[in-house]
Amino acid sequence: MKNPESKMSHPCRDRAVKLSLAALGAILLAPALPVRADPGQDNRAPDVPPTLEVPDGNKVSFHAYAVGVQIYTATPSPTDPTQLVWTFTAPEAVLFDSDGNIVGIHYAYAGPTRPAWESESGSLVVGARRALATVDSSAIPWLLLQAVHTEPPGIFARTTYIQRVNTTGGLAPAMAPTQAGQEARVPYTAEYFFYREAQH
Repeated sequence: MKNPESKMSHPCRDRAVKLSLAALGAILLAPALPVRADPGQDNRAPDVPPTLEVPDGNKVSFHAYAVGVQIYTATPSPTDPTQLVWTFTAPEAVLFDSDGNIVGIHYAYAGPTRPAWESESGSLVVGARRALATVDSSAIPWLLLQAVHTEPPGIFARTTYIQRVNTTGGLAPAMAPTQAGQEARVPYTAEYFFYREAQH
């Protein structure tokens, strides 16, 4: 069953849209980052470290640009409960196509370990992280996620894998939090590639 708060009217969309529109212009006007494909697989797939490659038999079905925030909350350190640390709690982003049209949102479906992507038409994919790679030390890692739940119809139906690549920003603040429950919303951008099983 779909999370009732995952509808496109969710308040996170309104906040993320306001944050995202200015950043979107910068993305679309900036020089394109090299996104090369492995000719042996899929000419729409990005060039990624080997650990983030999608298994053979899957092809890119959709590509989106994300602009939003990575949300961190101050919690007691697991190694020293007297100290506070930033703990990742959720993404909150708007998804755009290559023409700058809003096509969906990205949020935490069931906590930070189950991120979701929901299209304007209501299709949904929930992912679980399978691998990560730090490509740029000033940005959040690139990821490979496997779909664990999808809801048709629409662009995310039958999704098998998701890659997060070409990330900017999003890292937890360098300065330690000062009080429990404190929240930090750190701007980030990324590209997401969605895959389906190839049709034979």
